[in-house]
Amino acid sequence: MATEASSSAHTFAKPLGLPLSKDELDRINTHLRELTPSDTLKWAVEHVPGLYQTTAFGLTGLVAIDMLSKITSRPPPLIFIDTLYHFPETLELVEEVRRRYGTPVHVYRPEGCDTAAEFEKKHGQGLWERDETLYDYLVKVEPARRAYDELGVKAVITGRRASQGAERANLQPLEVDSTGLLKLNPLFAWTFPFVDWYVKENNVPRNRLLDQGYRSVGDWHSTARSLEGDTGERAGRWAGKKEKTECGLHVDYFAVKAAAEKKVSGSTPRLWVTYAHLRYL
Repeated sequence: MATEASSSAHTFAKPLGLPLSKDELDRINTHLRELTPSDTLKWAVEHVPGLYQTTAFGLTGLVAIDMLSKITSRPPPLIFIDTLYHFPETLELVEEVRRRYGTPVHVYRPEGCDTAAEFEKKHGQGLWERDETLYDYLVKVEPARRAYDELGVKAVITGRRASQGAERANLQPLEVDSTGLLKLNPLFAWTFPFVDWYVKENNVPRNRLLDQGYRSVGDWHSTARSLEGDTGERAGRWAGKKEKTECGLHVDYFAVKAAAEKKVSGSTPRLWVTYAHLRYL
């Protein structure tokens, strides 16, 4: 009887019915916390509808890509947000991953812009220095939301891990954001040494900049080599801005959108309800 009860407790609809209730989300997380990252990804492929992987091709995301290639012949497609300010080495890595794994990569850029020159003609130079919040919205948040809408994305696999600290310290395997988007964090419990071991053991492609003193790679203008004594996994990102730990993709979408609209229009934006209190129906 105990075995039957345990089996029943871990039985989920295929695919999951959305939106998830809070009780169902809690039950799923109780189950996923017992699984390895690979088994978590296998479960997601079998149960989660509209599943894609958003990635900037950091090490954790690359580990998930490699694991998925071993789980299924049709892994979730990738979504890459090209901010137009990535290092050349990052763009080279995108092509290397595309060739090696054959996974479809959907590339989204800031609306109406294909080059940094076009973006700067439209928004001015050095926007990241003048208004970092607006910059994050225009080059990351809006393109990601456009991708989700156009591709019918209901859930994304992320490379976030609790050991990265800050707002990620209390990550759960599966989360629901203010828009209702499911975010699967399959390696949430892994520390960097586990990630590094997997990359080396499985010869996973990696950004060449990681061999040149960089710990975490983002846009070239907000990424620096880590300094001696830096121990943080994301050392060198947003140097000198201790209060900044996220690029905008993992903060409240409606709040970021409203703030951006206000700055663009110069007037009070329309009222955007976050529905955070209605996240679980």
